Amino acid sequence: MAGLFIALEGPEGAGKSTQALRLAARLRTLGRDVLVSREPGGTALGQELRRLVLDRESHAILAETEALLYAADRAEHVGRVLRPARDCGAIVVCDRFVDSSLAYQGAGRGLDVIQLRALQNFATGGMEPDLRLLLDLPVGVGLARRFGSGGEVNRLDAEGIAFHERVRAAYLAAAAASPIAWAVVDAAESVDEVARRVEEMVVERLGDRLGPATPSVAGSATVDRAR
Repeated sequence: MAGLFIALEGPEGAGKSTQALRLAARLRTLGRDVLVSREPGGTALGQELRRLVLDRESHAILAETEALLYAADRAEHVGRVLRPARDCGAIVVCDRFVDSSLAYQGAGRGLDVIQLRALQNFATGGMEPDLRLLLDLPVGVGLARRFGSGGEVNRLDAEGIAFHERVRAAYLAAAAASPIAWAVVDAAESVDEVARRVEEMVVERLGDRLGPATPSVAGSATVDRAR
């Protein structure tokens, strides 16, 4: 069957990485090859770019430089990982894609969205997800999860509440403007409930494109590490 590309988007603490892995496990029960990756950091070069752009010591980085670093990561990621996998028939599940840049560097940083869209189109060669899943939750809830997880807090995590509110608002506006391209899931629910809703949305939106066994998507499977 033809390849597919699903992007998980959302504010900090929404559980995108966890849900990407859970969704991949379920999709493998259809007998499909599934690639799980993330941005930034889905390639060897991307790992270095991720360190540069998210390191809290890089606090003085210009918004324009930040946008260009994300675009460089994305160009490498699309060319070396995402497009080849999709073109070989895999289902690609990616933790963040173009809409993250539009939300964070556009709404969050205040950069011109038209210019950002042009930059993203150049970086991706026009590649777009077949479905965008927005894992949405209130900013306060997400940041509490993020800071309470015991994991490393990065440069974007540490931005002020107003920044994160602008990011969330941009995501919700994008989803409202293109309801066919987006599916919104309440990420404030339990991990299992969010996984159930994500699966439900994927089956509802992509249907027969997933495989002949689509109605029975359920259960568990061996999960790859996200790249």
